[in-house]
Amino acid sequence: MGKTKIFDFIVVGAGIVGLATAYKLQLKYPKSTIAIFEKEVRIGMHQTGRNSGVIHSGIYYKPGSFKAENCNNGRKQLVAFAKKHKVNHDVCGKIIVATKEEEISVLEQIYQNGIKNNTEGIKFLNSDEIKAKEPYIKGIKAIWVPIAGIIDYVEVSEKFAELISNINPKSKLITSCEVQEISSTKNLKTLETPQGIFQSEKVIFCTGLFSDRTAKKDQVNLDMQIIGFRGDYYEFKEEAKHKIKNLVYPVPDQKFPFLGVHFTRMINGGIECGPNAVFTFKREGYSKTDFNTKDTFQALTFSGTWKLFFKFWRKGIDEYKRAFSQKLFVKELRKMMPSIKKEEVITCRSGVRAQAIDKDGNMVDDFKIINHGGTIHVINAPSPAATACLAIADEIIAKTI
Repeated sequence: MGKTKIFDFIVVGAGIVGLATAYKLQLKYPKSTIAIFEKEVRIGMHQTGRNSGVIHSGIYYKPGSFKAENCNNGRKQLVAFAKKHKVNHDVCGKIIVATKEEEISVLEQIYQNGIKNNTEGIKFLNSDEIKAKEPYIKGIKAIWVPIAGIIDYVEVSEKFAELISNINPKSKLITSCEVQEISSTKNLKTLETPQGIFQSEKVIFCTGLFSDRTAKKDQVNLDMQIIGFRGDYYEFKEEAKHKIKNLVYPVPDQKFPFLGVHFTRMINGGIECGPNAVFTFKREGYSKTDFNTKDTFQALTFSGTWKLFFKFWRKGIDEYKRAFSQKLFVKELRKMMPSIKKEEVITCRSGVRAQAIDKDGNMVDDFKIINHGGTIHVINAPSPAATACLAIADEIIAKTI
């Protein structure tokens, strides 16, 4: 395997949270050497490059939660970073639309939540004001959220990597470098990878869809497990792109933690709609028929998975039907955009969201970061982790040093 390579810090996982953490570490300790491991041949191939590209406002999250505070702080840092380093972004605003009377009370709760979370500039819109913002959207009441936006998260990640290298050329982003074994001797961690053996006193694991398995390799006892939820997106054909100006979200189902099928203007000029949310039989399975025996066995032998299914079985069946039916998907879109036609959208891509589930079948709603004998494991970092990446990095570093 050759000579053991020693670094001051090792960050495992070059998604946006891992790279943001490495970047903040390098700023704080410019003379320290940092190795960033990425198991793929390039960065951004999973959650970082397969999300909706939205800069989240933090309006939905429980006031005082780690998620709410880090989203607010992280959004400000992210937008300032994008401006400074000329990363493609647009703080274009979004509307959250109620299409029926029974959704108005939930919309008003979201508004009050936004006030408690200091979500700047939010205001209610009536049906005429909705039309002024989004002529093809039909709703009876909405919230205008001016601080939401869009960005290219892979471009952000690449900029982090570039800046790390500029600050200290001895720091390295090492691709095709999956951690196979983890061992500990006194204060030193030894990581075995296809690229050799590495050692460091300080190791931070940001491994997304595999965070529970990485923790287990490091002898961490977890009371939760990662379950993958695939989200499928459609995109507007050229002739329909004029129907959406910026970002349009439905009022979310309070019993279900995902935000529902929404319309998003992408930073490249396209318009996407989605995602749904269905259990996936492969953690990095982006096709409807992808299957992995180990991933499926692990998910279906965990008691929390079945408890979750029993809680949400009706919703789950609806989501699965839409996953295999463009007609049903478009029917959902018509709740907000009655004029949308099946012929105006085509399938484009999918992503898989890593969601921690506890033994009682509850989705772990907040970010979860564990310090295990001086080693940091980011166990749960669902949306808005990309928006909050620089704030999460600050939290990780506070736990590391």
